[in-house]
Amino acid sequence: NAIFVPRPERKRREVMQIANTTMSSRSRNTTVLDTYNITDPEELETEYPFFESRVDNKERTVISNLRPFTLYRIDIHSCNHEAEKLGCSASNFVFARTMPAEGADDIPGPVTWEPRPENSIFLKWPEPENPNGLILMYEIKYGSQVEDQRECVSRQEYRKYGGAKLNRLNPGNYTARIQATSLSGNGSWTDPVFFYVQAKTTYENFIHLMIALPIAVLLIVGGLVIMLYVFHRKRNSSRLGNGVLYASVNPEYFSAADVYVPDEWEVAREKITMSRELGQGSFGMVYEGVAKGVVKDEPETRVAIKTVNEAASMRERIEFLNEASVMKEFNCHHVVRLLGVVSQGQPTLVIMELMTRGDLKSYLRSLRPEMENNPVLAPPSLSKMIQMAGEIADGMAYLNANKFVHRDLAARNCMVAEDFTVKIGDFGMTRDIYETDYYRKGGKGLLPVRWMSPESLKDGVFTTHSDVWSFGVVLWEIATLAEQPYQGLSNEQVLRFVMEGGLLDKPDNCPDMLFELMRMCWQYNPKMRPSFLEIISSVKDEMEAGFREVSFYYSEENKPPEPEELDLEPENMESVPLDPSASSASLPLPDRHSGHKAENGPGPGVLVLRASFDERQPYAHMNGGRKNERALPLPQSSTC
Repeated sequence: NAIFVPRPERKRREVMQIANTTMSSRSRNTTVLDTYNITDPEELETEYPFFESRVDNKERTVISNLRPFTLYRIDIHSCNHEAEKLGCSASNFVFARTMPAEGADDIPGPVTWEPRPENSIFLKWPEPENPNGLILMYEIKYGSQVEDQRECVSRQEYRKYGGAKLNRLNPGNYTARIQATSLSGNGSWTDPVFFYVQAKTTYENFIHLMIALPIAVLLIVGGLVIMLYVFHRKRNSSRLGNGVLYASVNPEYFSAADVYVPDEWEVAREKITMSRELGQGSFGMVYEGVAKGVVKDEPETRVAIKTVNEAASMRERIEFLNEASVMKEFNCHHVVRLLGVVSQGQPTLVIMELMTRGDLKSYLRSLRPEMENNPVLAPPSLSKMIQMAGEIADGMAYLNANKFVHRDLAARNCMVAEDFTVKIGDFGMTRDIYETDYYRKGGKGLLPVRWMSPESLKDGVFTTHSDVWSFGVVLWEIATLAEQPYQGLSNEQVLRFVMEGGLLDKPDNCPDMLFELMRMCWQYNPKMRPSFLEIISSVKDEMEAGFREVSFYYSEENKPPEPEELDLEPENMESVPLDPSASSASLPLPDRHSGHKAENGPGPGVLVLRASFDERQPYAHMNGGRKNERALPLPQSSTC
């Protein structure tokens, strides 16, 4: 229990001064302080006393006049007879504590008392003058003729008030004794002090009654008035004076569509083992764990386990399972897979594919040069950015092919696997984690306004075209290593800025190819934006070789029907649209290196009269009157 305080700095003394110094008396008036005693600010400023003694031709000495039960440091120097010439040795030191002194902890003076209002008295006593080390507390034993009571008073409380107050005493005669407790133990009890607590006078009791009685009457009358008012309202409402009947839904009842029915995705609870927390999801905590038999030919699989909060209602648990059921329809390498559901018993669990590197937003920020936790990783190259973009576009193309509109595509909702593959995350998992990325417009729900298209912000319309706009913002996040879009603007300012045709600036050091792809995704007219299949077609030659084997784009599921060849005879040329952007949305963008190339995904080629997106400039009337960042008047003849 020692509290060590550094000694003040001391200058080395001259050798002659040490040699000529004899056993000094207590010439300094400051008292010796035990390191235990340093508890108050004023004590910290006290100078440590310093004693010096010269011992000739002996290896022992006696140091007297020390304080009891106090810790001292003793330094010894060995000096030659001719110290002024040869000097002294370095010091050797030892800490030693003196023995406690009997009676040092006894309270020296008399105990006095003062009456206080409300049946209280205040006891005062002096402190021991030279205690054994440090006084820790005082114990007061007091009582009437019936029983004794004890109360402890800390040293800090005593030094603040100079005594102690005894409260809520019954009228009568009392005795009190006080005992001090130091580091070495308890001192002796003081002689008893006698005091008397007077009973309250009848006049005081009458005053209290006069004050309390009107208050009680007012409270009773007010309570009766409130009860009568509530009863009157209930009786009038039960009569249904307007003739309208109101029906309310019993929250304990559910429709058949609301109830989750276990199916082939059900997993036995004993096959699931949780190991550690991964983070907070929209319904509850997400854990890493191991599941047995959820993947074919794998005895055990590392998985992510989503849970529901224990306090969640039955309806919230069913919503949690129904949201997970959306994932049952998806089977794509670039969409996070659902592996199973545990709906029987509590807590409800949803078993998902484990994405060990977390969400794309956190992963991108970890690649920033200033991040100290991952100084080895370098920012992604252009080929890596294109690889991420192609994988996200492939997952979104699969969702759109299955008539699913994401509505919340962002880097935070994309997940990164162990092999750095980027996949579309399970939906609704990250809203609580990145709640600042959402904004509540009017009385509506939370909206990710910085990722939303103009038509979604204006009319609340969400389509595959609005997902493409969000994809362009994801590309911007990849290029900036997950900076916040429209930084410096509030959510309300972003809403107005985008609806008026504003666009994000080109990121620093962003390749022109990547920014042109962003601009194509940010066409103000939704129909002028490329589809996800067209986006993949424009970057497929930059993708890694393994992409062809696992992607939806190259799968049999995406094999298009046999296309019809265009008749390019002169008499039929009138049917060919002059605007290359007016061709069918199902026709992909040609390869950026080949000019006008006949290509349609993995299927046979057809001739497409359409320029690559590198060559193409957006039409002003299809970009909100903007071209090359300059506002242009909308043409009156535009049909868009």
